[in-house]
Formats: sequence, C-alpha cells, structure tokens
Amino acid sequence: MKVSTSSSPDYAKKLIQNYVPVYVMLPLGVVTTDNELEDRDGIKKQLKQLQAADVDGVMIDVWWGIVESKGPNQYDWTAYRSLFKIIQECGLKLQAIMSFHQCGGNVGDSVNIPLPSWILKIGESNPDIFYTNRSGTRNKEYLTLGVDNQPLFHGRTAVELYRDYMKSFRENMEDFLDNGLIIDIEVGLGPAGELRYPSYVQNQGWEFPGIGEFQCYDKYLKMEFKGAAVTAGHPEWELPDNAGTYNDAPESTEFFRSNGTYQSDEGKFFLTWYSNKLLNHGDQILEEANQVFLGCKLKLAAKVAGIHWWYQTENHAAELTSGYYNLKTRDGYRPIARMLSRHHAILNFTCLEMRNYEHISKAKSGPEELVQQVLSGGWREGIPVAGENALPRYDHAAYNQILLNARPNGINKEGEPKHKMFGVTYLRLCNKLLQKRNFNIFKSFVMKMHADQGYCPNPEDYNCYVVPLNQSKEKISMEALLEATEPLEPFSWERETDTPIGGPFVDFFNRILYIFK
Repeated sequence: MKVSTSSSPDYAKKLIQNYVPVYVMLPLGVVTTDNELEDRDGIKKQLKQLQAADVDGVMIDVWWGIVESKGPNQYDWTAYRSLFKIIQECGLKLQAIMSFHQCGGNVGDSVNIPLPSWILKIGESNPDIFYTNRSGTRNKEYLTLGVDNQPLFHGRTAVELYRDYMKSFRENMEDFLDNGLIIDIEVGLGPAGELRYPSYVQNQGWEFPGIGEFQCYDKYLKMEFKGAAVTAGHPEWELPDNAGTYNDAPESTEFFRSNGTYQSDEGKFFLTWYSNKLLNHGDQILEEANQVFLGCKLKLAAKVAGIHWWYQTENHAAELTSGYYNLKTRDGYRPIARMLSRHHAILNFTCLEMRNYEHISKAKSGPEELVQQVLSGGWREGIPVAGENALPRYDHAAYNQILLNARPNGINKEGEPKHKMFGVTYLRLCNKLLQKRNFNIFKSFVMKMHADQGYCPNPEDYNCYVVPLNQSKEKISMEALLEATEPLEPFSWERETDTPIGGPFVDFFNRILYIFK
C-alpha cells in the first residue's frame, strides 16, 4: 500500500476524503461464448498490473447469454467463479453487471454474445418479444419491456427471468458476496445494459449523429399505448408515424421540427407514456434485485446512457427516441434518480470524458452540459452517482475531463468536497491501455483520482460506506416521480480540473488540434 507523502497525518486524513475510487472494465469476451475463461494466465498478469497501478477494482459483464445458454433454469457459473477467484487473489474489488442484453452490433462491441438460444427460439415464433421500430424491424439486443409481465418464456415473465438469474447468481456467489469481493451489482435494464430503448442501432444502419427511431411497435407495446390513449379519452391517438428514420436530422421530420408534433398534446402524451414505461421497467426490476440481494454488503446500480447529440437543440430528438423525455422545460433524468433513490441505488452515467468541441458542429452535441445536468439531478435526489467514459481514450485531455466531473469544484483541503462522484469506471482493459506510454498516463490519472494519496483500502476513510443493502422504500407514485421533471439549474462546475495531468496547457493544445482536424 502506498501512503501519503504529506508530513501531517491530520492533513492526509482530510485530503483522503477527496478520494474517488477507480475501476477498470474487463474485456467483453474474457469469458467466452463457450463459457470458458479465456487466457487465464494472461488476464491474471493484466490484473496484477492494474493492482500495482493502485486501481481499486474491476467491472465485469456477467452475460445471461453465456450462463443460461443451455436451457431454462440451467445456469453454469463455473467460468465466472474461476475469474472471480483470480480477481480476489489480485487484491481487487469487483463490480458485477447483470448483463441481460446482447453484445454485438454497437459501438465498441468487439465480440458477439447473443441472448440465450432458447430465448431466440421463442422469438422465431413470436418476434414481438423484441423491440420493434415503425417499419417492423426487430432488435434482438434485449427483450422489449412490453413482455416484462407476459408469461411467454416457458411460463415465466421477462422480469421473472431476470429475477431467477440474479437469485442463482447470489446462491452461487455467496462466498464472494460474504467476503466483500463484490461491492456493487449493476442491473442491466436495456441495450448495452443501459436504461433506455435501442433507438440507435449500428447494425440497422444508424450512424452518428442520427436521431434514431422510437422502439415501441411490437404488439404488446402497441396494445398498451392504445389502452392508455382510450383511458385518457383519446382513442384516436396513435403511435408516431412522422418521426423519421435512424439517420434523419430533427428538422427534416414533422415530429421533431420547430412547432412539430412533439409539442402537441398528442405528442406530449406519447412522450410521457414512452418515458414512463421506461421508469416502470427499471423500478420493477430493481425491486426484484433489491429482494434478491437484501442484506448483502453492496450497492445496487443502474446505468443511464449519455445521449449527447442534439442536446443543444430545442427538441433533444436523440434523447426522446431513447426514452429520455428531456427538454429545456422538462428534466428527463431527475425522475430516474428519484426512482433509483427508493432502491438505494447508484446512478451510473456515461460520456464523462467528452468535451463539446470534440464533436462535429452539425450534431449540436452538449456532453459537458448533459453530464452536469444528470449528476446534479442525482445529487439533488440524495443518491450516489458514478460514471464511466463512453469511448476508449488514452490522452491527457480525456482524463482531465473525467477528473473535472469526478470533483466538479475541485479538491477540498479541509475535508470532503461539496460534490464528489462515488466512483469512476474506465473503459476498458486492453493491450493498448497497457502500452508503456498509455499506462503511465493512466497511472497518473489514478493517482489524481485518489487525490494524490495513493491507494486506500478502507472506503470508509473517504466516506464511501458499503453497508448491508436495505429493503426498497415504499413505491413512489408516478405523480411524485414526475414532480422531479421541474427543470433546475445544475450545480456549478469549475472550467477545468484543479488536479490536471500533463500540464496546464494540455487542454488548450488539444482544442487547437481539434480545430485543425
């Protein structure tokens, strides 16, 4: 263990409260589709390198499509148990993702891990179990939330599938849960494990910065919408047919253009219904997760996607198709944070590394303001917020932006800062990260995240308490959740981090570089 170089123990005790733990996402295919641990010696060597760099832990996808691949209720955890044991031997903590989605077909997907074959078999005779766009194209990344409570899977509903998987995980990983290896369980709630609809899909032709498409045209969601419209006294209202296609710009569609359908009563009703379905989906599955892991010394977590393109427009089109009903006049993220608060869950957000100027101007991207809005909403709702980078980056400027977002107001030399992230996960472990130059920069980043105090084995020293998981609070009514849609100014952020790596001018030179590009 490294210790502070400060000569004052009291000073070090105050400074350590600025410590933000760093985790590293393991490779997508570290456990193969054949349910085998790939390159045991190689992964152990890499984990030891991370441990020597003072990394706090690692994050791993625990793929449904691998573990329950042989048939309903036939779980095989052997490879993951072997991997968890190696992680423990290397002195690292573990964040485990209950990955109920497919790997393959999107940005960064280097391997292909489909949903369990027996699930896909059911989909052959009933393709409406999958998300569907207006043209009828199915998406096999994740089961549509329309079947959350439909007993279509050998007598089980989708929510029961997820619950049973988590129950089996707890039963088979009891020793790792008891000895403190596993510190949080991130519950996959949609494509890429994120609480969203699969509105932008590369293998269906989407390209950045396309607005994406609504994904609610399977027969189950169509039926639910029709019922909701009838109850609201408008049986004539239909799902949108004028919202364009994946690669459209907002203004080219009737739905998203200025004074478009999204601002009409019918459009507002649809967007409220669409986003509320997502809230209910997350709430229901997290309640099951809470019951499964009740009493375990860990946190639950859920990931929200960083849909930053078209953020600086009136319509926020890409967010709306993803299920985030977020406008200048309506906060689409704080209701999610409020829902998570009843399950004592962490809000995990992406795109921490991005600056606005790094994206083409026509995309109207606003990752900096988006991160500020979402993190501020989480803090306002009294929940811990964590995050990760969206794309692999190895440069000083990206690390400095993550540092800024991890401590928006900088280091507090007198104790805990006003706002601090609960943890940051770097995406991801690979040979390129471990190249000498890249790894040296990464090690500097880890040290700065740790407030220059070196590795701290006791989270309580930096006020990250991991206690036995309490039971979910009483269900929050939709009316109370939607009170959180009131837009509020985000908390203040410094312009740059006060603990930069690479020198004070690195961001300036990076900005000039992008201008020349």
